[in-house]
Amino acid sequence: MTALPTPVETNAPTYLFEASEKPSLPLVEVPLIEANTESLKGYGYLVDRPEDCQVEITRWPAQGWRPVDEGTGDEAGTTEGIFEGLWKGDVLTGRNDAVGGDYVLGWSCDPQQASAEAMTVPRTRVLLWHLNYHPDGGQLFFPLERNPFVVPLALPGDDLKPEDVVAFWCDGSKGLYIHPSIWHEGIFPVHDQQRFFDKQGKVHARVSADLGAEFGCYLSVPLQR
Repeated sequence: MTALPTPVETNAPTYLFEASEKPSLPLVEVPLIEANTESLKGYGYLVDRPEDCQVEITRWPAQGWRPVDEGTGDEAGTTEGIFEGLWKGDVLTGRNDAVGGDYVLGWSCDPQQASAEAMTVPRTRVLLWHLNYHPDGGQLFFPLERNPFVVPLALPGDDLKPEDVVAFWCDGSKGLYIHPSIWHEGIFPVHDQQRFFDKQGKVHARVSADLGAEFGCYLSVPLQR
């Protein structure tokens, strides 16, 4: 009898769960700075009109010493849809129709006390449990409701540390484009709900870091200037 293959272990995080499934952990405060041309250097840039934004696509990497043929490996193009950030009580959720993703992004208080039914504390922060990056391409978030929003970002590199993360406050008058391989999470609306036009690489490779499991902490991301 032929033996069945051994399942491959994965540390890919689960994105939908009850808040109470996550433990209470120490917090690392994330600095909040205003997004502008100077502060976003290296991370991305602000966008006036989504139709003028060219999403960068990263060529598929060579597997050995033979190079990938010129003009190939970057032809998958982009996908687009609506990204929605939605508060449900103390729980911030996200939905990305461009890639069919549904996520719990974080909470406004300790997850052991967070309620998905009612707001129990003022929404002055997001306790963030996860970050990811896309090695295959950049990503555009353009607000359909011109309200302020916040996005946590960190520069490329797999040796991520909690203190590497910076939160950018955007006033909602422009969109935000981030380069390939920039650590990020979904957009955090300051109000109850906000929708964004999302455009990103169609391959949608995702590299993740579960902050609680890896570092034993959550990031406290301010929502107010």
